Amino acid sequence: MTLQKPIDVRELIDSRPVGRFQKWVVFLGFLIIALDGFDVAIMGFIAPQLKIDWGLSPQSLGPVLSAALIGLAVGALTAGPLADRYGRKIVLLCSVVLFGVLTMATAFAPDVQWLVVLRFLTGLGLGAAMPNSSILVSEYAPQRSRSFLITIAFCGFSLGAAVGGFASAWMIPNLGWQSVLIMGGVLPLLVAPVLYFKLPESATFLVAQRAAPERIRSIMRQLAPDCVNDQTSFVLPPVGKPTESAISVVLSRDYLFGTLMLWVAYIIALFMVYLFSGWLPTLVKESGQYSVADAAVVTAIFQVGGPAGAIFVGWAMDRWGKRNVLTLAFLGSGLSIFAIGQSTEHFALLCVVACIVGFLLNGVSVGMNALAASYYPTHARATGASWMSGIGRFGAVLSAFAGALMLGLGWSLAEICMTMLVPAGIAALAIYCQCQHAARSPSPQLAADKMAS
Repeated sequence: MTLQKPIDVRELIDSRPVGRFQKWVVFLGFLIIALDGFDVAIMGFIAPQLKIDWGLSPQSLGPVLSAALIGLAVGALTAGPLADRYGRKIVLLCSVVLFGVLTMATAFAPDVQWLVVLRFLTGLGLGAAMPNSSILVSEYAPQRSRSFLITIAFCGFSLGAAVGGFASAWMIPNLGWQSVLIMGGVLPLLVAPVLYFKLPESATFLVAQRAAPERIRSIMRQLAPDCVNDQTSFVLPPVGKPTESAISVVLSRDYLFGTLMLWVAYIIALFMVYLFSGWLPTLVKESGQYSVADAAVVTAIFQVGGPAGAIFVGWAMDRWGKRNVLTLAFLGSGLSIFAIGQSTEHFALLCVVACIVGFLLNGVSVGMNALAASYYPTHARATGASWMSGIGRFGAVLSAFAGALMLGLGWSLAEICMTMLVPAGIAALAIYCQCQHAARSPSPQLAADKMAS
């Protein structure tokens, strides 16, 4: 019997068109991220009514809005190494169940202190979901369309947040703010059995971990049935030292500068995204011209712009280069945020500009995840992307307290928006430097990605 030459699993995926199996993985990633987006944005939607019902000041709302974000940071930093060791699927499944149960429990919080504790614990699950979903999608995506497919999955975040906004606009006045939290808890628990039975583990992760050959073949038969038989074996191209831990790779000389630039840009991206996701309803309501329902609609429309922005940025990154597209998108984000501060007099114009802001802000934040997924080798990919996500969450946490501080100082929406020009420019510079470094790096993974793009 002639021995069959081992197949490079990454080369096989890159050489084939995107098939039904990969589309299914993208859909499940989209679904997980949509649930994540609904839950992350949920406190921003209920904050104005919570402020009224419980008599809270803007400063009191800061910990409520930031608690889940702190949990997100801790969850992402922890989940990355766990996913690189135990697998993407088990971490994703546990995270979905965790944030589903705890979101439902939050609806019955008796006071602000319990609300903060439960939202922090919910954040632990939320922090594991998004980066690992993007990693799983990236590891089934061919190089030529990887950024595009990752951004398709990330459109779920904006869709979930938008659904939360429109649902909140009706549910809060009619059923109370607790009903939104109950809905945010039930939906993940309904999806969890589907993930258990239908979500595949990453084939590249299994190959890297030297998993049982039949387990790998059973997955690859679904992806490339014409290339797999009972004797087929799979390998990955060697990248770095086999004994290096994922954390050592992320912080190694080849990757450290690029890692730091990713962190700087993502901190700023999430600061701007969460400043508007969390505080836009309150800022619009505090303008004195609009109701709680109007504020929820404006914020939902802000989220509606996200999917189109994510898809466009991902598509553009695959064609015109990650550096050029993300640098320009960050600069455009700063300008569009400035514009929303000048549009408060007319509700229709405010909605249009909010949609543009959502288009660009979600585009850059999702594009950053696609950039991180392509930057690290397989055995360190979940750690690198999750650590970027976790460190970036400190920008989201800062946004909660910054929003409370600026409101407490009496800043108007226009003044807050004007200040965003500075961080947007810094983020654009960080992305430019990161991509320049990646292009010059001697790392085999970075050189291979450069040639492929």
